[in-house]
Formats: sequence, C-alpha cells, structure tokens
Amino acid sequence: MCGIFFIGLNDTNDGNNASSDLYRYGNRIETLRELAFRQSGKQRYRGPDHTGLVLDNEAGFVMVQERLSVLCVKTGSQPFLSQDETVVLAANGEIYNYQQMAAAVNQELKVDEKPYIPKSDCDVIIAFYERFGVLKLMETIRGMFAFVLYDKKNQYLLVVRDPIGIIPLYHGTDQDGNVWIASEMKCLVEKCPDIKVFPPGHMHYGTRCKIDPQQYHKSQWMTLEPHMPVCLERLKTSLEDAVLSHLQCDVPLGALLSGGLDSSLIAAIATKVLRKRYGSEYRLKTYSVGLVGGPDFEYSKMVADYIGSDHTEVYFTIDEGLNYIRDIIYHTETYDITTVRCSIPMYLLSRHIKSEGIKMILSGEGADELFGGYLYFHQAPSCTEFHWETVSRIQQLHYSDCLRANKATAAWGLELRVPFLDTDFVNYVMSISAEDRMPKAKKNGTTHMVEKYILRQAFNQDYLPAEVLWRQKEQFSDGVGYSWIDTITKYAAEHVSEEEFSMAAERFPLNPPPTKEAYYYRQIFEELFPHKSCAATVQRWIPRTDWGCSADPSGRKQSAHVKRD
Repeated sequence: MCGIFFIGLNDTNDGNNASSDLYRYGNRIETLRELAFRQSGKQRYRGPDHTGLVLDNEAGFVMVQERLSVLCVKTGSQPFLSQDETVVLAANGEIYNYQQMAAAVNQELKVDEKPYIPKSDCDVIIAFYERFGVLKLMETIRGMFAFVLYDKKNQYLLVVRDPIGIIPLYHGTDQDGNVWIASEMKCLVEKCPDIKVFPPGHMHYGTRCKIDPQQYHKSQWMTLEPHMPVCLERLKTSLEDAVLSHLQCDVPLGALLSGGLDSSLIAAIATKVLRKRYGSEYRLKTYSVGLVGGPDFEYSKMVADYIGSDHTEVYFTIDEGLNYIRDIIYHTETYDITTVRCSIPMYLLSRHIKSEGIKMILSGEGADELFGGYLYFHQAPSCTEFHWETVSRIQQLHYSDCLRANKATAAWGLELRVPFLDTDFVNYVMSISAEDRMPKAKKNGTTHMVEKYILRQAFNQDYLPAEVLWRQKEQFSDGVGYSWIDTITKYAAEHVSEEEFSMAAERFPLNPPPTKEAYYYRQIFEELFPHKSCAATVQRWIPRTDWGCSADPSGRKQSAHVKRD
C-alpha cells in the first residue's frame, strides 16, 4: 500500500504563485519541496520502500509518492513521467487489468512507434490516458486505486478514487487557496482548516486550483432494485476470477484467516489457484488473531488443516490491546466505535505479518455488505428494504470496513487486497434479487435462518469443512474473544465522568457521542484532528434500530446471534 500527496498552487496568491519556490504560511517560509516532503512524511509508513518527489514551479505543483513495492519491484518507483515528461502521475493501489490495458495501447501504436512495456501496473494509467483520453480510461480501469495525474500541456489535474473507496483519499484547501490532496488526513490537518473525503467512484478533471469531484462510476443496482435470479455456478466462477486477478504479486504474500466464511473462502480459492501455479506442495501462509480461547481460533485451524496452509495464530492480551487505542485512532482517523474495536486486533496482527516479510495479504472484506451478512439483516422487514440497506452499506464502506482494513494494515507497510470488492463481482452480486440474497433456512428440515445462503451454496463442494461453510457470522471484534469488546467498552467508559458525558452534545454538536465509550474515542480524535471538518469526515457504523435491532454494532447484541458457551 502506498501514499500519495499533492499541492496545487493557487495562481492568484501573491508570494505563493506558480513562479515562486517559496511557500509562506504565517511567519514560516520554506521551499515547496521541503514542505511537501515533510507533510507527506506523516504517511511514509504506508510506503516504506521509496519516496519520490516531482516539483514543477512553472506549472505550479508538487507531487509525492511513498512506495510499497509489490509489483514490478525494480521498475515501479513513482511519480511516473510520460515519455515527453508532460504528464506526471502518483498512484496508490493495484490495477488488476493493467496487462489488458497495455495490450490495448499497443494495438493503437503507429508503425514507427516502439511497443509499450509498462513499468508497473500503475504506469499504464499514463499510457492509456495519452492514447485514449480520460473517459475511456475511467470506463476501462479495474482495481483498487486513488491517483493524481497532472497534464502540463492542457494544465489539467485528474484526481480519481476507485468505485468502492478501498483506497483512502482526502483533499483540502489552505488559507492561501492552495489545493492539497493526500492518502491520509494527517498530512493536511496542520495546514488545511477545510478537509473533505474525496468520494469513491468520483473524479476531478480540470483546474489544479479547485477540486470539484464528479461521479464517473454508476451501476444499475445503485438506483434500481434488481430481480435477476441467482446462478450459483456464475457466482462461484465470478469469485474465483476475482481472486485470480488479485493474485498478481512479485513479493511474499499471505491471507487473513479468521475462520469465518468470507476469509476462509478467499484463502481456499487462493490455495487452489497458487497450487496450479507453483505445484501441489505450495502452502499459502495464513494468519488469525485473538485472545487466548477466542472462538475464531477453533475454526481458523480447522480451515488451515483442510486447505493445507502454513498457519500462524497470533495472540494478544486485553491490556496490550488497550495500549493501542490512541495509536489506532491516529492511524484510522476515525472515532467510530466498531472501527476502533476491530482495528486494534488487525493492527497488532499486521505488525506480526510484516515482521515475517509478507508485503501483501488477502482478506474477506465486503461480503457482508454484498450479501447482507451482518446479523441485523435477519430483521429486514422486506426484500426492498434489504436491498437498499445493502446498497447503503456498500456506499459507506469507505467510512468503515475499507477504511479500517486499509489503514490498520498500511500502518505497518502491508498491502491488503479485497477480492469480494472487485468491481465486476460487485456488479454481478448486486444484480441478483434481494429475495435470493436474504437469509434463508438450510434445506435439511431446520428452521434456522442462515445469512449469505447463496454464497455458501455456491461453494458447497470441496472448498471448506461444513462446520465453517455453515458457521454463523461472527463479527471480527467478537470473534477475537468476547471479553475484548466487553473490556474495551468498560475501560473507555471509566475515562468519562457523568458530568462530562452530560455535556456531550454541547462539546461535540456534530455527531454527538451516544455512549461514554464513543465519547472517549471522540475526545482523543479531537485532540489529534482538531478541525471541525475532520470530525465531519467520520460516519458511525450502526445497525438499523428502526428494524428493532440493537444500536450496538457488536453482532452478539443482535437477536439472531447464536450464543456459544
């Protein structure tokens, strides 16, 4: 996972115009190069392998990329320049169809032009943009990405974020009207009082002096309720294709394995693909995390034994987890309760994984949003409401699971990939009728309703042990050990007095915290990110209380949860 950073100077500012190499902020004067390198350094852990910087005072911009080298290790350092050096690119993410895009570029070459050989998956963005233009680029590109491209000939800035928001991106404006863009908010907060989330599926194509995101990605399921019946074979093949596309990698890789359905399926499919590639003796490295006695370990070991992975169990203590509350709020840049609870175990696990030399990890994020896998979906009052709730959850992923998964792993220079959120797979699943995607009873006489039923049915062959294939959803922060949530909730509440909490709405008028736990996280967040605009970048993850569900995001609080001893 990489980090990108950009400053576009406002031409109308005296002393901060495009011809000046000095940037004035209050009484401080420093070169634009020094400023950009220093501010981008706040996210340098995202890309510990290389820092590249391009400064163009005449054009009025500076661009930085912090690189984690995963593909094309020797040739992929950024920012990239076009052949004539008039187009500059800094990108974060993976372009999964880059070879097809490179082939399309080569088909358009003139007789006297040399064949195009991409320096990396992201390098193809420049070649495709120059050959086909921005609209064709956005129609064609597939992957998880956020990038900034500056076209000096046309004086156009192109800013893009992937359709789901797997990769984070923020933008802001400083007191002199200069535009700032970064992968993480902490790079902007010192200078920009007005910070916004760059929305998923949007792009800006125009002046460098003002960001105006326009939606480029639209699918029918966003506006129309689907009625297509499921084809289990197509569902199975589509997920296998998504996993295959996500396995392009030139460095050691692994997979998260909680023992739940989603991560287990990804690990099982990846194992089959990689054994075809490297031989039947290949063992995928898999990892699970939890407290001693956590319920996930029983099932993750079961899956690891079944697929023959090289499995590692990583244990943490409650005290150790509590130590990282402030760190995780800093890295995830949120005060959302469920994100903080879940991110700490993932943060600790990521540190261990990176220490073993792994740079890329597969994960099962996204399946619960597509298939209505959270336990509160059992209480959906109708097919229509079920569908629109899944749409809402997908469109908010960049505030919750995608944000957590990306930032908790990137904090240790680890890239996390999410095959369930492959654009083509998302579009297919969301074209399936809500009736087919809703929880159903197993066809063995039982009346117990099972979430993600069609996904389980599609892989009801030799992929997973039955105990895991039909295991009820256990949310990550529950699965690591039930006492984790109970303790962190109590610990946080003990740090907030009744008097403080009674003033919560007055102190935090925007999204006032509903519990003492929420207040504690919000208080830390405000210390780290003091601007009001920072608080506005956060959305809380809560179940549908209007369906009669508990407002607490823990799956154990929902009536559908089957209690374990």
